[in-house]
Amino acid sequence: MNLHLAVLSAYSAGLMALGLWIGRRVHSSSDFLVAGRQLGPGLIFSTMLAANIGAGSTVSATAQGYLQGVATWWWVGSAAIGSTVLAFWIGPAMRRVAAAHDLRSVGDYLEFRYSATVRGVISLLLWIGSIFILASQLIGLGWILNVVAGVPTPIGCAVGGAVITVYFMAGGLLTSARVNVVQLAVKIAGFAVAVPLVLSAAGGWSAVSQVRADDAAYWTFWRSDVAFGYFFAFAPAFVVSPGLLQKVLGARDDRAVRLGVGLNALGLLLYAGVPVLLGIACRGMFAPLADSQQALPIVLMKALPPLVGAIGLAAVFSAEISAADAVLLMLTTSLSRDLYKRFISPAASDASVLRVARLATLVSAVMGVVLAITSASIVLLLTIFYSLLTASLFVPILAGLYVPKARTAEAMAAIVCGVTAMVGLHFATAGRGIGLLTPALAGIIGASIAFLLVFTARRGAA
Repeated sequence: MNLHLAVLSAYSAGLMALGLWIGRRVHSSSDFLVAGRQLGPGLIFSTMLAANIGAGSTVSATAQGYLQGVATWWWVGSAAIGSTVLAFWIGPAMRRVAAAHDLRSVGDYLEFRYSATVRGVISLLLWIGSIFILASQLIGLGWILNVVAGVPTPIGCAVGGAVITVYFMAGGLLTSARVNVVQLAVKIAGFAVAVPLVLSAAGGWSAVSQVRADDAAYWTFWRSDVAFGYFFAFAPAFVVSPGLLQKVLGARDDRAVRLGVGLNALGLLLYAGVPVLLGIACRGMFAPLADSQQALPIVLMKALPPLVGAIGLAAVFSAEISAADAVLLMLTTSLSRDLYKRFISPAASDASVLRVARLATLVSAVMGVVLAITSASIVLLLTIFYSLLTASLFVPILAGLYVPKARTAEAMAAIVCGVTAMVGLHFATAGRGIGLLTPALAGIIGASIAFLLVFTARRGAA
């Protein structure tokens, strides 16, 4: 066993042991789903940032930095912008409503604000979409283990899925919020050590700045096609993501939301340039690669001393796992509370809901592994998920908070037309969009127009 694999194996065992130990304190569905509403600013910050630095912002963003250059900053930068909106506007407003009415999920909020129909439709859409993002995190884990130890990518996906399932099944949000503290510390330490050493190994900034020096687009920060594509795919989704809102619902007060989520946004802004630099450095040292998704694990393994590289890989491993457990939170909440408790067995006891939540974790993880094994592109899976999230949720959630007279008819029109516009443009253009009109932006426009038309018609008929 090489040093890199030994470190990752020991680290994985430690995460599972910690999760099982903390999970002993979980005795109710409230503990599992919203951590008893006791998360302070520190835990909100760590669990948010740990979830947001995942496969997309590590493996995929580095791969896109390798391919596209400096404009890739907008991948993580857009997430930071969306997180800022969540921290100071949407998050506190959602938390107050949830605390006042004992709402434990985004589905609870949608039913409270609109109807059970809206809740059911969104729950099904999110359950389908969330499987895609879970699979993307597992693909990232598979690539890491493949590069580190030659483990076939499908087996790596399955191993990563097993690690996440063990500790998340033990205690849900209560477990993951505390495990995320360890994961975030490893990420910060790993990247803080790795980045300057990779830069040095690449020959310093003078050498890195000469990578594709003849390609002006590669070194252009503002490229409208790249910047707008990432912005509309990620910024709105990071405002209304159920996985992130679920963490907000676990906050003890508005201050915890503003401070915790705000620091998370700052952390994303500071991190946004890291995958870009690593991707460009990898291109300078190791191009051409058979697959650009190998860029991050290869640069950490081959450009750094073994122990430092192992710590860096542990940081990336942490990124994939922490983001995946945030997705599992979305999936288990959707299945156990929004579907099972609300529609299948309304009289179910709290203990039954907790059992279903844990079973949902196992089922969702298995499905995520299967999809990861049969898919190849993290970028494609993430794009599908975030576009679906934006098209279906952005308008209904914001209107629910800020348009008091909005009703079910407007919400359903927004959901149907937003998703239809997004899916139609995605398949018509193979995901590319038309100019600056991305599938995600088409979904927002379609949902907004439908909402306004129905709202105006209903008000006019009143």
